[in-house]
Amino acid sequence: MFLDKYFPLYLFVFLLSLIVTAVIEKRLIPALRAKAAQPIYSEGPAWHLKKSGTPTMGGVAFIIAVGISLLASAAFLYFAKEYEEALSIVICALFATANALVGLADDLTKLKRKQNAGLTPVQKLVFQALIALMFILARRIFLSDTTVLSFSFGKIDIGGFYLPISIIAILGTVNCANLTDGIDGLASGVAFSIGTVLFYISAALFSDVAIVASCMMGAAIGFLIFNIHPAKIFMGDTGSLFFGALAVSCVFSLGNPLIMLFVGGVYLIEGASVILQVICFKLTKKRIFKMAPLHHHLEKSGMSETKICMLAIIFTFLLSIPAFILYLP
Repeated sequence: MFLDKYFPLYLFVFLLSLIVTAVIEKRLIPALRAKAAQPIYSEGPAWHLKKSGTPTMGGVAFIIAVGISLLASAAFLYFAKEYEEALSIVICALFATANALVGLADDLTKLKRKQNAGLTPVQKLVFQALIALMFILARRIFLSDTTVLSFSFGKIDIGGFYLPISIIAILGTVNCANLTDGIDGLASGVAFSIGTVLFYISAALFSDVAIVASCMMGAAIGFLIFNIHPAKIFMGDTGSLFFGALAVSCVFSLGNPLIMLFVGGVYLIEGASVILQVICFKLTKKRIFKMAPLHHHLEKSGMSETKICMLAIIFTFLLSIPAFILYLP
């Protein structure tokens, strides 16, 4: 990997995202503890009940941190006459923030009802689909995106399949990122790993993606300081949907949403475990897993939260190897 002239900028936004997240998070915890205690899922692992009262919506901190970092980077690139890269970052920031607002509405609904049930799945999907369509349209109008996918061996035009594949990639990623947020440190650990992979792929090739990836890494570490087991705060749907949207926006900037299958491999496995559990139960009245998503099955099988997080980080890197082969020149 050859680092480009913007490496100091990548380092700057990484540190800025990390520090601002950590500073805001420390102030948020006491403020949210009294007003935004996470309702615990009653049918989840029994030992999760002791987490009752832990504040949620901690994602607000890294949304602010990443927002500041991305807008500062976009301004820098604009004045450096890198107009397309600057615009790409702005579109990415708006897309991720819009998804975070859906998560915020879900979190606030849960808090109002004082139970682990917020917006209905249909309500979420409708909002997310509209946001996804606006994101794809914005990239088509302002960044001249086409239906061509870029690979290390060349380019493939998928024509009319581009829109449904893109919608599935976006909705799948943001919602599976949400499913991954179930134990201390898991969602933020996976977000850090995905950011690292995206940075490795994009550095020296795509400055806009490298900047977003640097922000993801910094924000994830800044949040992990307080979210590692035992967690002092949860990111909530506000944060998990934001991280998922950041990740999937990067693969569009790389010109190939399909590589999210590998970079977001842990997201895919978590989502697939829920789908398989539901299908199997409806057909046979039996369950494949002790509990879905998969991380809860591993918990109920005796694995510690910390060990599950470490395995998820390792598997994120391992499952990303095909992305390096299929994408890097």
